[in-house]
Amino acid sequence: QVQLVESGGGLVRPGGSLRLSCAASGSSFTIYNVGWYRQAPGKQRELVATITSGIGTNYADSVKGRFTISRDNAKNTVYLQMNSLKPDDTGVYYCNAYRSLSDYWGQGTQVTVSS
Repeated sequence: QVQLVESGGGLVRPGGSLRLSCAASGSSFTIYNVGWYRQAPGKQRELVATITSGIGTNYADSVKGRFTISRDNAKNTVYLQMNSLKPDDTGVYYCNAYRSLSDYWGQGTQVTVSS
């Protein structure tokens, strides 16, 4: 079992930055791949970025060059550094840990980009 808790969301002006954290508890978090997803009001949840257990990363085209996903296995935490934020980045951001048949989600953290 893995429990995930997201934090770091908030209200930020366009062009600003936020760093989201996904803290994990439970066994063997380091072997899980982790993804950040977001869901805007009235829209489907979409994949933002992923990081594998081997530190490979992948990004949605809409965030490439602005967002960076990383992980600190010693702290059982995955981060999402978000720079040059735009109003379209607004939404609830969720952390997802997955491996084989296992799939865990956090409760989400709200990010609002507005002037």
